[in-house]
Amino acid sequence: MTLNSRRKFLSQCLRGGLGVAALSALQMRFMQSVLAAEQQPFNDYKALVCIFLSGGNDSLNMLIPQSGESLQFYQQARQQLAISGALALQPKHSVDDGIALHPSLAPLLPYFEQRNLAIVSAVGSLVQPITKAEYLSASAVKPQHLFSHNDQQNTWMRGREPEIVSHGWGGQMLELLYQQPDFASCISLAGSNLWQSGQVINPFGLTSAGVPELQASRRSDVRSNVIRQAAQTLMGSPQHVLGQYYGKINENAVERSIVMRQALQQAPEFSELFPSGNTLAAQLRKVAQLISAKENLEVKRQVFFVRMGGFDTHGDQLKLHPALLAKVAEAMVGFQQALEASGNSNNVTSFTMSDFGRTLSTNGNGTDHGWAGHQLVMGGAVKGGDIYGAVPQQRLGGDRDVGAGRIIPNFANEQYFATLAQWFGLTTAQSLQLFPNLANFNQTNLAFV
Repeated sequence: MTLNSRRKFLSQCLRGGLGVAALSALQMRFMQSVLAAEQQPFNDYKALVCIFLSGGNDSLNMLIPQSGESLQFYQQARQQLAISGALALQPKHSVDDGIALHPSLAPLLPYFEQRNLAIVSAVGSLVQPITKAEYLSASAVKPQHLFSHNDQQNTWMRGREPEIVSHGWGGQMLELLYQQPDFASCISLAGSNLWQSGQVINPFGLTSAGVPELQASRRSDVRSNVIRQAAQTLMGSPQHVLGQYYGKINENAVERSIVMRQALQQAPEFSELFPSGNTLAAQLRKVAQLISAKENLEVKRQVFFVRMGGFDTHGDQLKLHPALLAKVAEAMVGFQQALEASGNSNNVTSFTMSDFGRTLSTNGNGTDHGWAGHQLVMGGAVKGGDIYGAVPQQRLGGDRDVGAGRIIPNFANEQYFATLAQWFGLTTAQSLQLFPNLANFNQTNLAFV
């Protein structure tokens, strides 16, 4: 059955008033494949899961030096925010003076040791390689609007600097692989976002509770009644242009909701693997369920977006940041365990992004907007157990500090993104098309996955 015939079949069912329960097993199978691409360029399945830590995660404080002058510089810079009781890491490539993991990330330590978790050191917005002298003298091109929440969030989601575009690299990546990406290939558990917005595709939105009801069809307030009556009038006038347009949008929304609900009904619960009271864990649990239902959705490539806020720790950081990192760790561990239980670990890579890192210096009881930050990458395909890139000394006034402990990145975020995109299926040429500044750097693939 072709895509158009599947659409026609489902539309007829809906217009005829058939509910999900009234459909036969064969009909439900057709419904589950609505909007699936007729030809898939891949035989295997892969998914990327973006974990966005909103506010600017103090990720430099996730890796703590263990001894020597590196520890002294760290303690001098961090003062009362310095972390004690860190967990020693043994990366494949040793770090001078040793390196340890923030104790709140303890649940992730076994995955680092099992080589399913990698840390990419000091990633940030860059147009081209830059030194401290070049930054201070303005002799090299600097990223625009550094240290600004909105601008840097957009830069990380667009995947390019300094061009202003209205599309994100997650959505555009799908469009480079598929002429018409399937709606189920692009799913957000955290609302609309630039990262998944392409020229023709936008994320299908779910919540951690599942597929939302169509509000205008469910609510009984005056405004919803007016909308519903207007819609019925338009739908009753098929020759009306607005009626045709609204009818198509409404039909697509209903079709997609049915397909997604049916997929989730057949998915494992995974409730025992995820902690309660953790919004990130709740989002990732739903992602794990959807991935386990990939055969029913008939997709070979998927991108998922989840988000956790609270990382703008200008104050009370000693209390707030450890609790935030603990939630990230337990959510990522639950997700990885769910993937392993469903046999999908090798096909799914989760990774973190954030606005920026934070300053090494303290403002009293918090930190301010910085530049470079460490990122976590997890999954069965990850070349884990290692830290990619030199861990910068947390030294105020050092050769990487451009002021107030804002550290120049080791890697451009475009290098980080391109590595993930090439694992996902993009060629090097497509990566250079998607990330235009990638050509300015020696490495187009950081080889962590």
